[in-house]
Amino acid sequence: MTKASDLFIQCLEEEDCEYIFGIPGEENLDFLDSLSRSKTIKLILTRHEQAAGFMASVYGRLTGKTGVCISTLGPGATNFTTPAAYAQLGGMPMLMITGQKPVKSSKQGRFQILDVVDMMKPITKYATQIVSGDNIPTRVREAYRIAEEEKPGATHIELPEDIADEETDARPMKASSVRRPTAEEKSISRALDKIHAAKSPILVIGAGGNRKMTSKMLSIFINKTGIPFITTQLGKGVVDESHPLFMGCAALSAHDYVHRALEAADLIINIGHDVIEKPPFFMEHDGTEVIHISYNSAEVDPVYFPQIEVVGDIGNAIWQLKNGVKKQEEAGWDFSRMMEIKVHGDAQLAEGKDDMRFPIYPQHLVNKVRTAMPNDGIICLDNGVYKIWFARNYPAHEPNTVLLDNALATMGAGLPSAMAARLVHKDRKVLAICGDGGFMMNSQELETAVRLKMNIAVLILNDSSYGMIRWKQANMGFSDWGLEYGNPDFVKYAESYGAIGHRVESAESLPNILQTALNEPGVHVIDCPVDYSENDQILNIDIKQRSAEI
Repeated sequence: MTKASDLFIQCLEEEDCEYIFGIPGEENLDFLDSLSRSKTIKLILTRHEQAAGFMASVYGRLTGKTGVCISTLGPGATNFTTPAAYAQLGGMPMLMITGQKPVKSSKQGRFQILDVVDMMKPITKYATQIVSGDNIPTRVREAYRIAEEEKPGATHIELPEDIADEETDARPMKASSVRRPTAEEKSISRALDKIHAAKSPILVIGAGGNRKMTSKMLSIFINKTGIPFITTQLGKGVVDESHPLFMGCAALSAHDYVHRALEAADLIINIGHDVIEKPPFFMEHDGTEVIHISYNSAEVDPVYFPQIEVVGDIGNAIWQLKNGVKKQEEAGWDFSRMMEIKVHGDAQLAEGKDDMRFPIYPQHLVNKVRTAMPNDGIICLDNGVYKIWFARNYPAHEPNTVLLDNALATMGAGLPSAMAARLVHKDRKVLAICGDGGFMMNSQELETAVRLKMNIAVLILNDSSYGMIRWKQANMGFSDWGLEYGNPDFVKYAESYGAIGHRVESAESLPNILQTALNEPGVHVIDCPVDYSENDQILNIDIKQRSAEI
């Protein structure tokens, strides 16, 4: 016989779990005791459950394996709701394990008790309570299977403390060998016919394209055909964005240069489309036709109704298309209009990168970060207006090297994301980029990073306000009101945790500070004042007018 909590840990070990992120409580103590004897799983003790959930989610995004996090019942579990939605919308496999009071006999009435399973059901793919130790192997295996199955997402298991203390003779289950379904031959043939009949097709790489290693196949397909491509924010880096056929990232919803390139196409090949992202184009019934290539069929939407769907493993589908598609010189496609637009778009992207004003100009900031980061370096963006600038102006050279959230778009995820990236990629440079508002939402995790002796840098873009909302406020014609606040001295704040603080006091000082923070050991925090005064003029007015003139 085996104690149920020991069996739970054995099941996680069978799933190759490396880390459990979180904060255990009284109701998890059997589980915690069993975990203490694991030879393969490490507990990453955080300072807030939300940060633990973000870390587990990003671990899942970067590895394709389920990230695991733990909390107690009640308030610990409710703190998991935001990361659950973060993983669910963002397509990141994650398993939350929460404790609960005894279910067979009450010892404290209703103290701290919520129906956590029902609370989690709307924001997860799967949520269940363990009611018998014998059920642990099947429930853990099912949670992992569902979390990792396309589209990946969040799962939840509640383990009551009396069940954790049971004895059971059940054993861990081994995962079956499964390969994802591949696209049907006739759908590939129909897509090829449509591509060959087009005069000027274009590729759009979305969120689903940034999983399961589709990068190689897409690069080969683009090089063979010469078909230009754009990305959504969550599709950044799938194909090297220094490629001469890269038209840009759809960081803005409409009226940017990439949207003019889309208008020049008579066929859109849409790879990994996910309705959680703002659509980079809006379909009309008599407009440009669309081929949908993804793991799942297209969700019905008023502005998205593709004429042809290629459903199955994306990498395999692109491989099949690559084998049958003609070369550009054979097909006779004409991309001259798109390349004309690219010249203007690239010129606009280069503007401002040498602007030495202080506080730092956003385009200059993005340029200096790109210069400082190696091709495989990972930037982890929190949520703020700078996300638009980095999505637009920061070329990504490899998949999953720009971690931003264009799904839930939550604040507070930047620092935990960088910490997870550091655990997964110990040999890479990792930079968290946070607004001052987002940073303060999980800034306590500096202690966790220092305690774990991580080598990471955190760049705080300081404008003493909620800058994204101020930008939207200006765009909607409202008065600038209600969104400014004060900040601590971030250098002293970092030092109080044992981190290393830096303060940017001129544009000239920024490159050296970035180099120091990225290359010297320890947790580095950079306080960087930014000048967002031209956001409204550039992003809401100038780009729209200038792209329309081409």
